[in-house]
This record gives sequence, structure tokens and C-alpha cells, in this order.
Amino acid sequence: MKVAFEIRPRPVLLWLLAGLLIWAALSKIANLNEFYLNIALYRLPLPDAWLRLAAIVLPWLELLCGILMIAGAARRAALLWAALLFAVFVLATGQAWVRGLNINCGCFKLDFLGEEFAGVFESVKFAFFRALLLLAAAVFLLRE
Repeated sequence: MKVAFEIRPRPVLLWLLAGLLIWAALSKIANLNEFYLNIALYRLPLPDAWLRLAAIVLPWLELLCGILMIAGAARRAALLWAALLFAVFVLATGQAWVRGLNINCGCFKLDFLGEEFAGVFESVKFAFFRALLLLAAAVFLLRE
């Protein structure tokens, strides 16, 4: 018997990754100043001007990657940039976790979950593992 509808995991994973990138980007673009303040809490050894530049550029790069993945245009380049972004997020959240910083990752707006749940999903520990999982997904899709 033939199945009329087949779920193919790679396209589903690609769309999920793209959707997460777009959601994260839009929540940051909506309030760039708040995103900058979240980045500053990581206490990275970077000049303030670089942190401000990152707060402006990163969300737009996330948005572009997500849109390109969905559109199918330059998909490989978008996945490569996304993997690079996720690797940077792994390093940033990992160093914050190791240093014991109790901060909000600044990745998503999860206020609709309530303060208690949002706090768990935006914690540095959870953000580290989420970024690691997203990096693995991007690398998996790049191997296509």
C-alpha cells in the first residue's frame, strides 16, 4: 500500500531551524537595546562598541539566514552562517555557565510561558544545550 503523505525529516528540520532563527531574530529586532543589555551581561572581554555592533548585526543575520533557508536561495550559505552563529552561541553561553553567571540568554521572548517557565527556558544552562543541539542540526543539514 502506498502512503499518500510522507514526512521527510531533513526538510522538516530545515523549516524548524529557519523558524527558530526568524522567531529569535524578530524578538531581538523588536528591542535591540534590551538585546544589547543581555549581551553585556555575558561579560565578554570585548569593547563596548563591538557589543553594540553585535546587538545590531546578529538579529538581522539570524533573520536573513532563516528567510534564505525557507526560500531555498543560498540555502547552503545560510546553513553555514547559522552553524557559525550557533557555534558562537555555544561558546558564549558555555563560558557564562562555567563562570556561574545567572543571566537570561536573550535569545527568545518567552514571556507568554509565564515567568517561572520562561526563566528555565531562557537560562544559560538551557541556552547552552539548545545552542549545541541547533549547531548539531545545522551541521547535519550541511552534510546533505
